[in-house]
Amino acid sequence: MTETDKKADRLAAKETKKKEKAEAKKQRKSQAAKDRWFSISGIHKEAKRVRWPHWKSEGTNNPGILQNSGEVILFTAFFAVFFVLCDLLVTWLLTFVA
Repeated sequence: MTETDKKADRLAAKETKKKEKAEAKKQRKSQAAKDRWFSISGIHKEAKRVRWPHWKSEGTNNPGILQNSGEVILFTAFFAVFFVLCDLLVTWLLTFVA
């Protein structure tokens, strides 16, 4: 073998090694990595992944925390009044019948 053939073989070997490394890296990336969430760095990493809501609404599709909180409070108040009225009605009916 001549010197140029040896160089060409080495270059080809390097290229195949690079391709194999790239494929292995791609496979590792596609596989779900085991998170070490039970550590400070794992918790920090997980907190970065969370899609945190905004305080105020940003458009029609993204209600903010304030709007969601208002809806929850209104819903809770409505059902509190509903159940109090139901309780009063049942109490009145029982006293009327008995």
